[in-house]
Amino acid sequence: MGRMCAHPDPPEPFRTPELFDECRMVRARGELDLTTMTPLVHALGDARTGCGRVFLIVDLREVTFADGSILQPLCEAWDDCRARLGWVRVVHRSRGIELVMLDGGVLGRFPAYASAQDAWQGTLAVT
Repeated sequence: MGRMCAHPDPPEPFRTPELFDECRMVRARGELDLTTMTPLVHALGDARTGCGRVFLIVDLREVTFADGSILQPLCEAWDDCRARLGWVRVVHRSRGIELVMLDGGVLGRFPAYASAQDAWQGTLAVT
């Protein structure tokens, strides 16, 4: 996981990072619910430490179950990264995660990416 430094001349918001190493990545596994979210919440916070833009990829491909408790930490990361002229992109292949995003009203904010490489490049997963 690379760390990104502040740019002296910030380019347009929400651009693709110049190097994949500019991205920070958080991976989650297993079940994500109210009782198991703490490690993900801490990882999302740790990934946003420091100054400058943050491009954050959240890889949920190994998540076997997720409920609505994933929404608040993801939205907090989204708000922080956007305020810093970056982005958050979520990698997953789960219809269940998609339904949680849809039900939470954030599917447009967190569309699915098939891989970290696709998320970095902004290539949405084909549904």
